Amino acid sequence: MTEPACRAHPGGLRDLHAAGHQIEAHGRWHRHALRLTPWQEWAQIAWHPHPDRRGPHLYRPPYGGHSLLTRPIAHLTGRQIALWDVESRDWTAQPAAALAAHTLAHIRPGSVILLHDGPQVTPELLGALLTGLRERGLTPVTLNDLRPHRIGLREGWARLRGSYGG
Repeated sequence: MTEPACRAHPGGLRDLHAAGHQIEAHGRWHRHALRLTPWQEWAQIAWHPHPDRRGPHLYRPPYGGHSLLTRPIAHLTGRQIALWDVESRDWTAQPAAALAAHTLAHIRPGSVILLHDGPQVTPELLGALLTGLRERGLTPVTLNDLRPHRIGLREGWARLRGSYGG
């Protein structure tokens, strides 16, 4: 979650946490790392919705964007970068059923699906995705339940093209 979203919906944040959802940081601002000064990027990565929480904190950079400083800052602030491999495209004007079909076509065991907390279509899309996952025998889990793995530059570019180009 971004800092403005947490400030705007503190009750929702508490409800999500109480329901057992994993809440991690998306930064203070929804800006690509290349549009931040180094000290802004430090503040972006170091911020967390639950600063008193123990253990590693995950950080999902807006747009998945990195600068040359992103990973070193993440390391120095005790963050791990969390990305996705399936983009739901819930930010487009497509109906939930079409978005769900597209998203489910790209899912494989261990996939991380990117959804957003702003679009009106997202709750309906999430319901359709959960149904589709159950029909495939897949169980949704938190990021802490997945084994982290590094991706190389080639896979990163392929994911970026797949998210926004096809």
